[in-house]
Amino acid sequence: MNKLPPQQLQVIQVHASLIRLVVDTLSNPQLRPQLNETLKSSAENGWQSLVLRIYKIMEGDRSDSLAKNLDKEDGYIIDAILRGIQNPSTLPDPQKSAQAGMAAPGIAHMIHQAGIGNTQALTLLSHMSEQMSQAGGEMTLLAGIMKKLIDGERDAEILNKGMDDKGIALVDSILIELTSLQNSLN
Repeated sequence: MNKLPPQQLQVIQVHASLIRLVVDTLSNPQLRPQLNETLKSSAENGWQSLVLRIYKIMEGDRSDSLAKNLDKEDGYIIDAILRGIQNPSTLPDPQKSAQAGMAAPGIAHMIHQAGIGNTQALTLLSHMSEQMSQAGGEMTLLAGIMKKLIDGERDAEILNKGMDDKGIALVDSILIELTSLQNSLN
């Protein structure tokens, strides 16, 4: 998996729980109710195209065309699922947290866009927060501050509360990126 571009690796890591759940459900049908619930929630949050492609995979479709005509993020997720089916060693570890340096610019951009009313970015952050909540640890804490960040909170002391050094580094990197984005617009 490390031979992929950093942005693609980051997207895959953020959505590791979903990717693993899809692949694991193929070999363990008892997970199907959990997957169906996750997919239902994802569809309700605006990820209908992705969900439809995942259902096609669950029905046996393994064609490369499944990733076509999707936005980049959805395409990366479908590609990771298909690679994981063929070679489980390529699957991301849902317990591994995203690297601050790679995650901060993308997260900050989405927060900024959601903060100025971009509903697609808000939906994406909602889904991402759900995935982060499932990952546990620092990712759960980060998911818990997303709304504050979208609403304009920029006080690091408030946002970093309860986080370890890695979480603080990620939040601080996001705040730096948000400041940079704001300054570039002024």
